[in-house]
Parts: sequence; C-alpha cells; structure tokens
Amino acid sequence: MMKKSVMAAAVAAAALVPLSQAQAADYQIDIEGQHAFVQFKINHLGFSYILGSFEEFDGQFSYDADDLDASSVEMEVQIDSLTSNHAERDRHILSGDFLNASEFPTATFTSTGFESTGDNEGVVTGELTLHGQTQEIEMPVTMMGEGEDPWGNYRAGFEGSTMLTLGDFGIDMSDFPEVMHEVELYVTFEGIRQ
Repeated sequence: MMKKSVMAAAVAAAALVPLSQAQAADYQIDIEGQHAFVQFKINHLGFSYILGSFEEFDGQFSYDADDLDASSVEMEVQIDSLTSNHAERDRHILSGDFLNASEFPTATFTSTGFESTGDNEGVVTGELTLHGQTQEIEMPVTMMGEGEDPWGNYRAGFEGSTMLTLGDFGIDMSDFPEVMHEVELYVTFEGIRQ
C-alpha cells in the first residue's frame, strides 16, 4: 500500500504544473529549502489511516498563462525514501510485497496536458510510472500564489491531490480489504524561477 502511495506522490508532484497568471518561465522545485512535499494517505483495514511521505524527489515545471498547452511538468521520486514513521512497516512497504524498491527504485511523472477549470485551478494529465508500470492519471491542481520572496527570487506555489488504484500499477492488494485498494496522493511545492 505504501508502494502505491509513493507512486501517487510522484504523480501528484507532476500535477502541480500550469496554473499561474505570470509570464512563461521555467521553475525548479525548491527541495533545498524543504518547501516541497510528496505525501500519501491510505486506509488501514477500515480502522484508521496510514500517512507517509517520500523524502527524496526532484522536478521542474514551466507554464505560460497565455498558452497553457505549452506548460509542462516533470518529477522523479526515490521510492526508498518513503517514511511512515514506523521502520518495520516501511521495510515491508518497500519490499517485493508492495513497492519493490530494489527493482523499481524511482517513480516518475511527465505531464501530457492541462485543462483550466477556473481562476488558478485546473486538471493536469500525465503519465505516472510506478512499480514498473505506466498509467495516465489526472490530478486537480490549484495555484496557491506567486511573487518575489524576501531574497530576490521569484516563486510560484501549487498543490494537488488524486486517488490512485494500486492494482493499476501491478501492486496486488487482493489480500487486503477493498478500502485499502486505493491511495490518496497529495503534493505541494514552491518552484523558483530560473
């Protein structure tokens, strides 16, 4: 289940692409300042939830307010950076039973399109590769804001979330209750204009 969450995180990160009202520009996701997060949430047996995140990832995006079709986003997540604040559970999630991080060490997301649904809101479409399988996903995204920071950089921030069905990525959840077959992916980050 954690495996699926990790993949979802990668997808979510990619979804934060083009929702701004600024001139076309390229942005690097601010991982050095810890202003980016790839997180997941999955039901635990119908009793509660497991929350976790991927600590190591990188990515960039570009957008053009006048030509959203030209906007794009790419992201890569290191699967073995998964943490759910429980070492034994993390090892299980990363094992061959779920994410199989030794064979599939990264998850990637590459956008293929964007549709505006309102002011600073839209849906990003793209290809998420997780557990060695690639699926097209959609993620609703929101632009949180943009402008100059106190150090002279120009930033833009986004958030997005989506639900992923783990079986779509070859992760067998048949031994678990149906409520555990999906994982919610949440991604939020700031990008620094290059």
